[in-house]
Amino acid sequence: MEDPKNDGYLPKEAWEHARTAGRELKKSVEAMLPPEVGRHGRAARKEMLLAFRSLIDAAIERIDRKQQSAS
Repeated sequence: MEDPKNDGYLPKEAWEHARTAGRELKKSVEAMLPPEVGRHGRAARKEMLLAFRSLIDAAIERIDRKQQSAS
């Protein structure tokens, strides 16, 4: 399987070993941490996405108001 992040600098076999090593490292770190860490991390990511959504919504509203006042 080709990875879009691999620009051909590394040989395919080295890239696959690096990806496997990364996955295994992630598993070992997750095994050392209590499950609450994962739940809090997911909740934090969701809150950040909601914050970005609200910033985008506010920007869209400003654009709409400017367009209405210019009409």
